[in-house]
Amino acid sequence: MPRRISSIGLIVLVAVCSALVGMYVTTSLGLMSEGEALPFWKEGKQEEGSYVLMPSLRSLAKTASPTVVNIRTTRRVRGGDLYERFGAPGDQNERFEEFFRRFFEQLPDQDLDQRSLGSGFIISKNGYVLTNNHVISGADEIFISMSDESGQEYRADVVGKDDNTDIALIKIRSDREDFPVAVLGDSDSLEIGDWIIAIGNPFGFGHTLTQGIVSAKARVIGAGPYDNFIQTDAAINPGNSGGPLINMSGEVVGINTAIVSTGQGIGFAIPINMAKQNLQELKDTGEVSRGWLGVAIQDVTPEIARAVGLGDPAGAMVTAVYPGDPAEKAGVKNGDIILEINRMKIHDPMTLTRIIGSLKPEEQVSIVVWRGSGKVTLNTTLEKRSDEKISELGSMLGQTPGNAKDKLGLVIMDITPEIKNQLDLDGSSGVLVMDIDSRGSAAGSKLQKMDVIREVNGAQVKNVEEYLAAIETVKKGQAVLLLVIRNARPLYVAVDVK
Repeated sequence: MPRRISSIGLIVLVAVCSALVGMYVTTSLGLMSEGEALPFWKEGKQEEGSYVLMPSLRSLAKTASPTVVNIRTTRRVRGGDLYERFGAPGDQNERFEEFFRRFFEQLPDQDLDQRSLGSGFIISKNGYVLTNNHVISGADEIFISMSDESGQEYRADVVGKDDNTDIALIKIRSDREDFPVAVLGDSDSLEIGDWIIAIGNPFGFGHTLTQGIVSAKARVIGAGPYDNFIQTDAAINPGNSGGPLINMSGEVVGINTAIVSTGQGIGFAIPINMAKQNLQELKDTGEVSRGWLGVAIQDVTPEIARAVGLGDPAGAMVTAVYPGDPAEKAGVKNGDIILEINRMKIHDPMTLTRIIGSLKPEEQVSIVVWRGSGKVTLNTTLEKRSDEKISELGSMLGQTPGNAKDKLGLVIMDITPEIKNQLDLDGSSGVLVMDIDSRGSAAGSKLQKMDVIREVNGAQVKNVEEYLAAIETVKKGQAVLLLVIRNARPLYVAVDVK
């Protein structure tokens, strides 16, 4: 009997061992039982090389921080001038305006110091500092604080500034020739997802370091005509303006400039390559001179591209050519689509603006335009861009012969033979819609760019002059009925006149 029990025990032991071995093999080989479904997701360790171990940034901070400076500015404002500077709250009636005017005028007529804070970084051993123009704009005094143990403060002077790109070059008042210097890198080599750090003076907390990635490139935020910002989620706050955006090699790749006040993790920096293009000129002359072509332009939509026989919706469409400017001298015409400047492709109007702005006055340029059903090459010499010229020509928009801006917010032009052929029109009467002002009455209507308006309230219009005369008879609060030709088909559109 004991021997029989031993045999049974041996059998049980073997069975248990076999089960354990089976479980081990099944687990090791990833085998599943018949009743168990295979997962549709991937489990286990990630493949080697597909993940990144983040190193400490302390060595990078120790190298870069000494080159970053805090900038403090003061501006003296007389008590009696405060109303002109700040004004009354917007959209108030005359009583409120009068109240605020008297309030400010009754203040003591004495100097008041307006203070602001910002950042910058040293780019030469003798104390040249790069920052944002808005950090030092209008300042009567500029003070620079170092990050070393001494915390020494220096005065500084403006050497040059460029409002269009928001860049300024200032010089520390000192005989020192051993200032720590930031190394300027190549912003064009940045890729989305690259790690970067920002150093600055947010809310007065000097030499604060934050870390993030490059979120996007070539952002247009409406800050100026040459917007080309790097977007980052590295924390940027008021006081960071002018500070450096630094890559993992310790090189400055951007100048921290702007934030979205209603969002988090959305900051913008000027690419350092844009600044490098202008630094020498800022140092030598105090300003940046740029080329000027003399055209008003708009986007090329897919509809416009199809209408003119252009394969892809690329380039910048000319809506006005300013008299006497380089574009007119070259022979550029309304309706031309600019495709290339000096063999550089024009993707959109912003690209054209940036390329022309990067060229200098008196520089020869070759322009390739799409006209009719093919490309035409033109040549001209650029002139100097000036803010006064921009302001003057801005008021001329819509007053160039053949062009006009009406009370509905439409920029319209006469139907030329070229436009007639391009749009395959059966007649040359009517006006072509070139642009629609987002603030005008027509903004919310069904009108589109490249529409041809043939009638106004049942009356036929042959050209811009007749169209404007017809529109002027429509009073505010009334509706105007327009007969529109779109893609060779007639369409009626009603617009309420605001």
